[in-house]
Amino acid sequence: MRQFFTAKSEYPDLLLFFRMGDFYELFYDDARKAARLLDITLTQRGSSGGAPIPMAGVPVHAYEGYLARLVALGESVAICEQIGDPAASKGLVERKVVRVVTPGTVTDEALLDERRDTLLMAVARGKGGYGLAWADLAGGRFMVNEVDGEDALQAELARLEPAELLLPDEDGWPVLGFSGASRRRAPWLFDPDSGRRQLLRFFGAASGSGQALHDLSGFGIEDKPLAVAAAGALLGYVEETQKQRLPHLTSIAVETAGDAIAMNAATRRHLELDTRVDGQTRHTLLGVLDTTVTPMGGRLLRRWLHRPLRDRRVLGERHHAVSTLIEHGGDADLRESFRSLGDVERILTRVALRSARPRDLSTLRDGLALLPALRALLEPLDSPRLAALAAELGEHGETAHLLADAVAPQPPLKLADGGVIADGHDAELDELRRLSTHADQFLVDLETRERETTGIPTLKVGYNRVHGYYIEISKAQASRAPVHYTRRQTLTGAERYITEELKSFEDKVLSARERALAREKSLYEGLLDALNAALEPLKRCAAALSELDVLAAFAERAQALDWARPELSQAPCLCIERGRHPVVEAVRDEPFEPNDLDLHGDREGGARRMLVITGPNMGGKSTYMRQNALIVLLAHIGSFVPAARAVIGPIDRILTRIGAGDDLARGQSTFMVEMAETSYILHHATEQSLVLMDEIGRGTSTYDGLALADAVARHLATVNRCWTLFATHYFELTALATPGSGIANVHLDAVEHRDRSGAETLVFMHAVKEGAADRSFGLQVAALAGLPRTTLQQARRRLSELEQRGRESHASQMAPQALDAPQQIGLFTPAASAAQEALASLDPDELTPKQALEALYRLKSLL
Repeated sequence: MRQFFTAKSEYPDLLLFFRMGDFYELFYDDARKAARLLDITLTQRGSSGGAPIPMAGVPVHAYEGYLARLVALGESVAICEQIGDPAASKGLVERKVVRVVTPGTVTDEALLDERRDTLLMAVARGKGGYGLAWADLAGGRFMVNEVDGEDALQAELARLEPAELLLPDEDGWPVLGFSGASRRRAPWLFDPDSGRRQLLRFFGAASGSGQALHDLSGFGIEDKPLAVAAAGALLGYVEETQKQRLPHLTSIAVETAGDAIAMNAATRRHLELDTRVDGQTRHTLLGVLDTTVTPMGGRLLRRWLHRPLRDRRVLGERHHAVSTLIEHGGDADLRESFRSLGDVERILTRVALRSARPRDLSTLRDGLALLPALRALLEPLDSPRLAALAAELGEHGETAHLLADAVAPQPPLKLADGGVIADGHDAELDELRRLSTHADQFLVDLETRERETTGIPTLKVGYNRVHGYYIEISKAQASRAPVHYTRRQTLTGAERYITEELKSFEDKVLSARERALAREKSLYEGLLDALNAALEPLKRCAAALSELDVLAAFAERAQALDWARPELSQAPCLCIERGRHPVVEAVRDEPFEPNDLDLHGDREGGARRMLVITGPNMGGKSTYMRQNALIVLLAHIGSFVPAARAVIGPIDRILTRIGAGDDLARGQSTFMVEMAETSYILHHATEQSLVLMDEIGRGTSTYDGLALADAVARHLATVNRCWTLFATHYFELTALATPGSGIANVHLDAVEHRDRSGAETLVFMHAVKEGAADRSFGLQVAALAGLPRTTLQQARRRLSELEQRGRESHASQMAPQALDAPQQIGLFTPAASAAQEALASLDPDELTPKQALEALYRLKSLL
């Protein structure tokens, strides 16, 4: 217990896995907490101060499963191992914390989500904004960035979704809305000068030159003090928890905001890129798009999806590569080859950390054996990007030959089990194995000979781990044992003996087994040394394999879903023909109704930068807006898009205000969240931004909402001048579409008709048409939702009263000033009372066709 308390004092806030023989035990509060979280038995061991000591434990051979559950819950665990050899130790075995496992630093295969990056992030702050550094230890990536405000910090947290966040232990931090594990660290660890020294020391040692670095200019971060501060804090934490060198972190890459299309946290949430509001991942854009074969390809696709690029050259090369794979059928061949490819990227990390298991090496061996065939597949394809990736794959002939020669065809799970190194690779190991494997035949021969010599037919030669080799004779025959037999063990019904010959053989065989295992371990370490010497080209190979997997998946999706190659134009425009929503189309059984989008800069007849979208609830307004945003996003990751044709000009941001929800953590109501997101859009949208606005102003009173929606629409059209899709139920806003305003009206329609039973039904057409809608069909949609008939009748009466009030006060109300508002069937309807009375007096079921036509003309004249 003194050993436990010594280790626990170093890590008071972490669960301590304390090795005791075949179990990791936890004590006191750690035991109570682990028993609750893992649903394991809480027992006790001894007592302290007269009270029993709570204890809970997990078996060493199965600890990874328990560890994975704790890490998934955001817990961190210090692993205290037995350092000394129990057989050689006098008294207590020495114990020491050898590793700290935290949610952001895990590298073990069993603890990781194979298709998602596990990131550790550190954030430093200063007058100029925030410095960010994040590392994917399992993939060997180390990145930094600087952002200029809280909104940008929130956007990066939403994009990267780190598993663990390191922050200075200071007051005044904003509410980040971060749901992962968070660690407060000493503020001085986030000092730029301290961070710079930490980075220079680490990368100087990692370079292998033996010389210290003098500046960070080679990494491009000398002029980014906040990023340096965050990187230094992160690196210090990693070294502190891993307690070993990190040779796979060989560089830092800088991500700049201008290289990618910006999306804030709200936009990512509204577009449901990889997670729905309900937490499900299946019916998302990633769920439709991800048919990658390898886990590393899946992780790369997720990164691309969350960081769509603006570089037209890179995107053009990706589109051309996808097109080339489709034309030559190369995607199917690549994908078939990848089915036997393992997660090379994470295996190389475990090699660098010297935690690779035997089957990691066999998987790497099999992956390298595929490279010649992959290069042969890519060689005839006329694509600059595919040619570059083929070159990045490399040869790796020496490494491939070494692994093929050294690693057994089907190695065991653990090195300690033996049989990892292939026969014929090492002469010394082969000789030691020969001694071990021929032991059985020697024992059979010995048993036969001793039976003949002693005349005891029941004599047996055996072995157990405690007493070694023995000759066993039953109690009834024990008196016939020769004098040169030395008694080794007495059993209830038998006596066991040893002879000089058998003892000599035992020493030789047991020694051979131990030496064979020691030799295997030495050879295995030599394999890891050789792989680490070739680590950088192998990492480039893994990156190329990942990208090939993603490009082949893009080609497969384009063919399976009938997607087209987008055209990236330098002219300002956003023109999509027969566009579809990729997720809605995938989950619907019936055909999806495609729609066009036509936004452009100055053409003959003027610019068209905003669409005011009207129509009934459930008519498809939100689907239409989202599908166009997703088409733009897909084009900017290198994918084909769900449309017949798409011509897309420069885009710098995608910004959305869709849906309703509160933010209880910040004390914000639904309407406050709506206004905060709207404010962000108005402050950040540019002429190259795509903005989606859905039902602005619906969270407050009618007049307030209309006034706000009108003002927001005007600001977006005249000040921001961005590409805007503005869905609304305020039909008054359709009056904004005046010549030269850059605003146009489109609508989605619905049709009422009676079914065979005489009941009225509503059919949504889902087709986008030019012009404004004339009805909202709110009561009809309510009827479809199943509201009671009495409730609907009361609503109709109340609507009639409100319309009458609206007619009486319409002249003084807030119609937009650009043009007279079109008539709205709703609160603001300016219908003439004579026409209203004439309409009320009609009974359509009693009219002949001629009378109906006359009534129509009469109503028209009255209006």
